[in-house]
Amino acid sequence: MKLKGSCQCGAVQFSVSSTSPYPYQRCYCSICRKTQGGGGYAINLGGDANSLKVKGREAITIYHAKMRRPGARTRTSSAERHFCKHCGTALWLFSPEWPELIHPFASAIDTPLPVPPAYTDLMLAYKPAWVEVQAGPGDLQFDEYPQESLDEWHQRHGLV
Repeated sequence: MKLKGSCQCGAVQFSVSSTSPYPYQRCYCSICRKTQGGGGYAINLGGDANSLKVKGREAITIYHAKMRRPGARTRTSSAERHFCKHCGTALWLFSPEWPELIHPFASAIDTPLPVPPAYTDLMLAYKPAWVEVQAGPGDLQFDEYPQESLDEWHQRHGLV
């Protein structure tokens, strides 16, 4: 599926091909929440990095998150969170550990996305107390990351 996205002010437009377009994975980690998740979580999709096309690249800035864990040294993530430098819209994440992938933020996608048959709530150990998880009967919940990848979830639900 071809996904088209943009920032709020219109300075950046992008497109990417995705075989995993269902916005099913809700991340409650502090990085996702604070950089783009107004409802207490954020949703990342999967896309083919080689298919990414961008208009307005000069309006993009990159943030490398600070990874803080109690009792451990703060380290800088290698993942690149792409934002519009004019309006602050979170656009996509790229991680050099998986160079074939781009993870567009569902909040930046303008293409109508399919409704997932179930959700996966992850990084719940980092969820603030004010956030209420809206779990349905088929939803899965994890304190940290699930073992199942975006592609594996789509395959398990027959959505590929």
